[in-house]
Amino acid sequence: MRQFAHLFAQLDQTNKTNEKLFILKEYLAAAPPKDILWALALFTGKRPRRPVNSTLLRHWAAEAANLPLWLFEESYHVVGDLSETIALLLPPPQHQHDQPLAYWMDFLRNLHPLEEADKKAAILEAWDGMDKVERFVFNKLMSGSFRIGISQNLMVRAVAEVQEMDPAVAAHRLMGNWDPLTTDYDALFGEEDAGDRLSRPYPFYLAHALETGPHSLGDPHEWQAEWKWDGIRSQLIYRQGELYIWSRGEELVTDKYPELLSLQEHLPYDCVIDGELLPVKEGTVMPFAALQTRIGRKIVSRKQLSETPVRIYAYDLLELKGEDIRQWPLEQRRQALEQLVQQTTAPTLLELSAVVDFNAWEELQEARNSSRSLMAEGLMLKKKDSAYGVGRKRGDWWKWKIDPLTIDGVLVYAQKGSGRRADLYTDYTFAVWDEEEKQLVPFAKAYSGLSDAEIRRVDNFVKRNTRERFGPVRTVSPELVFEIAFEGIQKSSRHKSGVAIRFPRILRWRLDKKAQDANTLRDLQDMLNIYGS
Repeated sequence: MRQFAHLFAQLDQTNKTNEKLFILKEYLAAAPPKDILWALALFTGKRPRRPVNSTLLRHWAAEAANLPLWLFEESYHVVGDLSETIALLLPPPQHQHDQPLAYWMDFLRNLHPLEEADKKAAILEAWDGMDKVERFVFNKLMSGSFRIGISQNLMVRAVAEVQEMDPAVAAHRLMGNWDPLTTDYDALFGEEDAGDRLSRPYPFYLAHALETGPHSLGDPHEWQAEWKWDGIRSQLIYRQGELYIWSRGEELVTDKYPELLSLQEHLPYDCVIDGELLPVKEGTVMPFAALQTRIGRKIVSRKQLSETPVRIYAYDLLELKGEDIRQWPLEQRRQALEQLVQQTTAPTLLELSAVVDFNAWEELQEARNSSRSLMAEGLMLKKKDSAYGVGRKRGDWWKWKIDPLTIDGVLVYAQKGSGRRADLYTDYTFAVWDEEEKQLVPFAKAYSGLSDAEIRRVDNFVKRNTRERFGPVRTVSPELVFEIAFEGIQKSSRHKSGVAIRFPRILRWRLDKKAQDANTLRDLQDMLNIYGS
């Protein structure tokens, strides 16, 4: 654990890419193979299931530190991070553990079946043999909140350089459903077994946002335009008669969309398709809210299958008859994809995502303006001669999203943030006017969009204008107005306003408006009638 905690601390202390790469390579070259597998899993989002809840951890840590719980809670409130609070308050260790990371990952897994008293004893003994950094990392792993600022591209690059392999091959090896408990290090990076390869997806190629218009991209005839769909980015894999569907989050979701399984009887040959999993009924794309009724469900009812059928909108081809064709230019891959879809005998399950025809950027602007009526988020612009890359790169692929919906709301509640913002009020609730009842009705929560200077000013206002306290939440005088941006709106019986909005964030502080100038509940309902579901 000491070696891994040292790695974590080193990576956390620098923002320089080359330094992070050097640190990673040093660890990958020196750590035990099983520890490397766990490190790669943790850095790519494969976190262990939490074996004990945070309430128990707080009580046990306060007891071990010989502190009253109220004082521990006050310290937690100031620090803003439970793992760090525990690491700082526990007394110095009485001995030193020397076990590797893999030992502690097994330790956490073996905690699950234990009785509460046995869990407590095991965790206290573990804390008593670790220094502050080790405790911090251990607590993060135990609480399921372990994260680190390492991009997938950087991790892939480090592995590729240490293993002396092509980065695309390294990225492919790290994708998929491999498990550090059952995976052998040499098997993961040695000669690939055909059976292991059968279900493995490719790394997704991602686009950067186009902040200005597309004129800066040059000749429009060099670019292909497609709709940017609002669904689940997916890879459909069909190899040797077996079909698999992976989400961009590296989750195997085949069983969650059983209607798509029959594609294995209709696809003409082995292939890997990049596309969007969308709810489509009677030929019309449904809002993302419809798809949310199926996301996360282990068992899908007949009613859900009937009310929210799904299909794959295909827009790229990554593998053809067992050949990796990602280096082919987009135009050539698109032609092969069109031929494949034409030969597929299940048009209600696999559909070709349309290319948007245009000759000038002005024409494309007009098409983009119609995106919301098609349940699209805007357009994707892809260089016709581009290969299919790995991760997010600038230059060849751009997403040109439509402007968000906006509404002016009044700040009515505030709550302190976490981490470095633990002592600032940064989480806000906004309201609009109910004209009939002459009162403000909350409709959205947001915590992003303000500068650090603006956050400090709002924090000062909250502290000077608090009306009521409900635990960590403060009711404030309804004076400040903010423009709230969001991507979608839908009906909701769970919210007093009757609506729920998607991806809310603060666009700007409306210093030019007073509270009475904010939008109304009727304005939200009008938006719902036009854009909602």
